[in-house]
Amino acid sequence: MNKFSPIVLSVLISVVTGHALAADADAAKPQQPAEHAYTAKSPKLNRAQIDALLAQPEKLVIVDVRRPDELSSVGAFPAYLNIQAKDLENRLAYIPKDRSVVTVSNHAGRAGPAADFLASKGFKVAGAIGVQDYEAEGGTLIKVTKPQPKPSADASAKAAQ
Repeated sequence: MNKFSPIVLSVLISVVTGHALAADADAAKPQQPAEHAYTAKSPKLNRAQIDALLAQPEKLVIVDVRRPDELSSVGAFPAYLNIQAKDLENRLAYIPKDRSVVTVSNHAGRAGPAADFLASKGFKVAGAIGVQDYEAEGGTLIKVTKPQPKPSADASAKAAQ
């Protein structure tokens, strides 16, 4: 026969059950992806800093290092040069050296190293930002749409008939 009193047994069951429920609740929580630490030397900019830079567009150039599909699915700043990170070294001549440069990616993971690279090449780099971080802080992005192909002359003539 069990030597535990009904009260002790009840407390033991509650403790064990509560612990089991807590473990189940922890297991049921969705696992959040670990935030990638920003390790670039160039500063990671926030919305207020970007908005201040955007207020003087004649002094700024934004270099977006994302793929075109990311631009159309996520959004972008109102004006930018789109030079993918892998092509940056071969496209330096397209980036004006007389303006402050901000590099852009989704969460600044690619933008940070791109900013560091441009700084090492003599560009005036203000910093890097992630457009999704900017939007999460209340900033507004524009949606980039893919250009639609123009109908051929034959298709235009058939449509007119």
